[in-house]
Amino acid sequence: MMKFIVSSSDLSAHLQAISRVINAKNTLPILDSFLFELRDGTLYMTGSDGETTMTTQVEVTESEKDGKIAINAKTMLDALREGADVPLTFEVDEDTMAVTVSYMNGHYSLMGQNADVYPLPLGLGDQYTKVVISSSVLQKAIGCTLFATANDELRPVMNGIYFDITEQDITFVASDGHKLVRYRTTAASGSNQAAFILPKKPAGLLKNLLVKEEGDVTLAFNDRNCVIMVGDYRLVCRLIEGKYPNYNSVIPNNNPYVLTLDRQTAISSIRRVSIFSSQASSLIKLTLGENKLTLYAQDIDFSTSAQETIDCQYEGVDMSIGFKSTFLLDIFSNIDCDNVAVAVADPSRAGVIKPVDQEEGESLLMLLMPMMLND
Repeated sequence: MMKFIVSSSDLSAHLQAISRVINAKNTLPILDSFLFELRDGTLYMTGSDGETTMTTQVEVTESEKDGKIAINAKTMLDALREGADVPLTFEVDEDTMAVTVSYMNGHYSLMGQNADVYPLPLGLGDQYTKVVISSSVLQKAIGCTLFATANDELRPVMNGIYFDITEQDITFVASDGHKLVRYRTTAASGSNQAAFILPKKPAGLLKNLLVKEEGDVTLAFNDRNCVIMVGDYRLVCRLIEGKYPNYNSVIPNNNPYVLTLDRQTAISSIRRVSIFSSQASSLIKLTLGENKLTLYAQDIDFSTSAQETIDCQYEGVDMSIGFKSTFLLDIFSNIDCDNVAVAVADPSRAGVIKPVDQEEGESLLMLLMPMMLND
């Protein structure tokens, strides 16, 4: 009989974190479950969707006989959500798969599943690259790039964040073909040149995890898989295979006209004006003049339009350029600074958006393709 006692709040917090990896619908029924494994006084818990696997651990106060069992994730989470913070005693009969969980004034019984059929990821083997990044740097890198990843079945390489590692720095890139983000930091580097594409789902899981975890993150990867370790958590995922496009070639070097404006003011104006844009295109027209920016949107089908002028710093030729308002909002919302600089060349070329004040050792650049203006 496998038996252990664990704090319900500890168990709940760790299971909540790894539950995000489990899909609503799984190809293998066993993936609807958490894998519980007791080894030497530590309880290891795993959640997986077959492509991405997340494991965490919690110390138990008492334990008898090591073993493992798979328990339905939804049942477990719902039961823990309703309870107070009390010690829980788990008793598992590995012959019948019966699980009894006892607490101060009650107990519940449920049936587990054979843990041996739970699919576990393969290791990396001997040939792999290792990089260590502080959690705050990685959190910022994923935070400002993840929104720009694509959902493109035809070009899967665009559906993740590209890690471009050199001996001097690491560059994180994401693009969906309309917008592109490049974040470079010298606060992390590799021992040699390497690169990989981290898929969107594990990147999102990691982003949520890094909010709570401090310290260093260890990334170990080969051509196919990546193992990420932070705190009590271990994330193993399959990487996106293929060659990432040359991102530097699409960034214009010479956008001579620079508009500087307050980010929060711009976000509020775009939100108000875009309400009146065409629902099909979300087109918003920016007209640049001396130290002022006029935003204009219209929906011809419903005879609605809106115009707003905001103060800014701008010296350059007067011009109008069109952007998709939802993309512009995404970009402004994912830059963490007071003032942004928008550099443009002409209405047909991409606009380059940067924070006016960059922190030392880092460089953030966002690019947005314009839309055709009808007038």
